[in-house]
Amino acid sequence: MSYSVAGQGKNSSGKRRIRDLLAQSDNRVCADCSAPDPKWASANIGVFICLKCCGVHRSLGTHISKVLSVTLDEWSDDEVDSMIEIGGNASANSIYEAFIPDGVSKPGPDARHDQRMQFIRSKYEHQEYLKPSLRMTSTKGSANSSSQQPHLEGMVEFIGLLKVTLKKGTNLAVRDMKTSDPYVVLTLGQQTARSTVMKSNLNPVWNEELMLSVPHNYGSVKLQVFDYDTFSGDDIIGEAGIDIQPLITSAMAFGDPEMFGDMQIGKWLKSRDNTLIEDSIINITDGKVKQEVHIKLQNVESGEIELELEWLPLDQ
Repeated sequence: MSYSVAGQGKNSSGKRRIRDLLAQSDNRVCADCSAPDPKWASANIGVFICLKCCGVHRSLGTHISKVLSVTLDEWSDDEVDSMIEIGGNASANSIYEAFIPDGVSKPGPDARHDQRMQFIRSKYEHQEYLKPSLRMTSTKGSANSSSQQPHLEGMVEFIGLLKVTLKKGTNLAVRDMKTSDPYVVLTLGQQTARSTVMKSNLNPVWNEELMLSVPHNYGSVKLQVFDYDTFSGDDIIGEAGIDIQPLITSAMAFGDPEMFGDMQIGKWLKSRDNTLIEDSIINITDGKVKQEVHIKLQNVESGEIELELEWLPLDQ
């Protein structure tokens, strides 16, 4: 099915503007801990942040911090304009860190997760370091209760990030005349990540990275493949469940993977309860915990997907 590439050109222009902003000297380190080379941003706050601080920002909820990857996510025009208008880390920190009291230290690149959590929540959620005239106050309850009790409703605590490298699809189902325009959607809890559309291709090669935050009470990742259609609803052309517990359990059991050489540390076994084509091996490779997954799509006449999972803990 043919489709317009005008939107792709607009997205490329937006990403180029974000990369230009990221190249400014004050944006080359994380706004919250000064770690070098941040690859994430809070689009509504207007700061660039590192992977570890990104996890804390996500836990605050999108009503406080809308987190996007500089390289992996699609940015709307409004999100790009908001970042450009704020101007980056120096401008935002001149507001959010205007009055850091004595005795409060900004976390460094090697700070623990709980230290980052405390500082970032104080900085953005409770706005404790703003100029007093800019702070937002609650009109509900007593002054003491609103200042002492953090607002936890809607917050989700994340334990790490799951990087999914979508490698390729094989023998996907036909939904347009003789072919399909496939793309993949991954869902974990309330989060979704979507790949690019591969035009007229039943054996697409994506080699595309997608990212999901993993909450404490995580479940399986739902993988769905769709056929893009310009003029009507997209057709689903297969789905599968991906059990991420073996990966996370193995990773946590070994701790810091950089302390070990390349080795196998776990396995997700092929069984009647899943659609694995073969056992899925979990390895430490070059100091990273990775898992190769080759899975058959369900509820469709044909189709396989190959991908690689990588576990990125927030507390290392």
